[in-house]
Amino acid sequence: MHPFLLAAGTAWLTRGQFMGKVLDEWIDDTQEFLHVKLPHLIMVAIIAFILNRLLRAFTARMVYVAEQHAAGPARIGQVKTLAGVIRTTGLAVIAAIAGMQFLDAVGVDMAPLLASAGVVGVAIGLAAQNIVRDMLNGVLILIEDQFNVGDTVRVAGVGGVVESMTLRRTTVRDFDGTLYVIPNSQITTVANQSIDYSVATINVSVDYSANPDSVLALLRQIAMDVRNNEAFRDDFIADPQILGVDAVKGSEMIFPVVFKTRATRQFAPVREFRRRVRLALEEKNLLPGDPYRVFNKTLDGASNIVRSLSKEAPARHDPTASKAPESNPFTGE
Repeated sequence: MHPFLLAAGTAWLTRGQFMGKVLDEWIDDTQEFLHVKLPHLIMVAIIAFILNRLLRAFTARMVYVAEQHAAGPARIGQVKTLAGVIRTTGLAVIAAIAGMQFLDAVGVDMAPLLASAGVVGVAIGLAAQNIVRDMLNGVLILIEDQFNVGDTVRVAGVGGVVESMTLRRTTVRDFDGTLYVIPNSQITTVANQSIDYSVATINVSVDYSANPDSVLALLRQIAMDVRNNEAFRDDFIADPQILGVDAVKGSEMIFPVVFKTRATRQFAPVREFRRRVRLALEEKNLLPGDPYRVFNKTLDGASNIVRSLSKEAPARHDPTASKAPESNPFTGE
């Protein structure tokens, strides 16, 4: 190359010239980035990596504890769902913070981006506030273990068996087969009938003429026979309680009998107990109670039932059965 052209080319790169100033600014920016911003970005990356590992370890521990101590596979599935949501949300938050730190380090103005994100967040929050409320309440239901799949519950005014649960909704199958889909935000009160035990109270009505001591002994024998029956022995967690005469109404004495069984296992023993009571009353010639009968005791000491307050309704006149008039009502002939 000609010496004159080489000298003219290098003159553009000397200090004070245009390209020389550009090179100087690049060198200064590179030194500042390497000295200040690069260590900051490395520290952000290390913190993000540590938080990521801690989050994964925490969610994995949640699943492990659930698998070791959970009541069944339904609860394990719920914990896994919750762990996945926590892990995904946490990773998104960590990535967003690390990304903003990187953009700020390379000189991107974050003010317009943050303002736009704030406006979009407010719009999404207003439009989807019910969904957010559903998900937050779903998280609380899972964390507090209010109910699980397969439990018999009453929620949001309906009752039945829980068929499925997500963070947004709960489906309940009613006893007549109706399926209810309930948003979790509508669940404010939970009545769980599948926790620990169930209590069933059977009110046995016997006529006032019966000896209450004999009735108590009879009911106690029937209840214990059901309790010791091989088909229902595993359902009970305590002996039945015969509470005595609870009320007297007309010619009716009410004897409450309390069964304490395993959760949702009270129905079969109660049905069997009622069947045996019906047969025993007939065998002992005892009348069932009737609040509309009046019990009277004669002067000679004999007890009998004298009358019933339930009277037969008088026969109603059937106008279609009336005999046709023999004379003309208009002419009188």
